[in-house]
Amino acid sequence: MKVWLVWLLLVVLTLLTWWAGQAGYHGQWLVLALLASVFIKGHFVIADFMGLRGVAVRWRMLVHGWLVLVLGLILLAYGLGM
Repeated sequence: MKVWLVWLLLVVLTLLTWWAGQAGYHGQWLVLALLASVFIKGHFVIADFMGLRGVAVRWRMLVHGWLVLVLGLILLAYGLGM
């Protein structure tokens, strides 16, 4: 994917996150949507900006696994705090 298009997607997702916070939205569905947004952004950063799109699968799985682990721990902390 073209880098400028990835950058535009990252900016749009970031602005949507900011807008949701400014509008005062809250709740479990918003948290899940925001974590999904972070996963999408993380995937594109890993694939395009870190240059892992064309490397061996094990490297991509390692870095994506770390992303999933961190997001899972954030979700767990959110769930425990409710």
